[in-house]
Amino acid sequence: MRTSRWTGAAARLALLVILTLAALTAPPPSAWLRTAAPAGEERVTPRVARVWPVGARPRVLRGWEPPATAYGRGHRGVDLAAAPGTPVRAVAAGRVSFAGRVAGRGVVSVALTGTGDPALRTTYEPVLASVAEGAEVSAGEVIGTVEATGSHCAAPCAHWGLLRADTYLDPLALLPPWLLRGGPSRLLPVLGVPVPE
Repeated sequence: MRTSRWTGAAARLALLVILTLAALTAPPPSAWLRTAAPAGEERVTPRVARVWPVGARPRVLRGWEPPATAYGRGHRGVDLAAAPGTPVRAVAAGRVSFAGRVAGRGVVSVALTGTGDPALRTTYEPVLASVAEGAEVSAGEVIGTVEATGSHCAAPCAHWGLLRADTYLDPLALLPPWLLRGGPSRLLPVLGVPVPE
């Protein structure tokens, strides 16, 4: 009877050790993720985002669909469900490279700090900017609000894009896995394990 008790306790302890080691050896949030690039060219996207641009975990209305050619059809970003007036946040630290209107839509673009040369740039539209070109922003800082007009979505949304130079990338690649899942991984307490004698 006592042997099976120890065996169960040892198994639970071993599982706890394995889970702890897995959590400690997992790649950091800034691990690099490979993304699509022009033929013959490989790109990596650093997972530098610390927040979603809108909300805590917005619904993706339309995902990234890279065009086959520079002027081909596709979707050069992701559309996130967001009502007009929703605060728009910088997903990572950087410098505002543009804040103004393009084709009648409010656009804010942020060059992300520490993402190589040329730096990655995130774009947000339609956004009524609350920051000016050249401003330094931190992750999670409000850079504007979703405008009521100018969206290409059927439902209210914010379009979030990502570029390196003139190449469009998937902005979701900036998000670490725990942010895509909705929160960091947590170890559960081990209950009912007897203390070894």
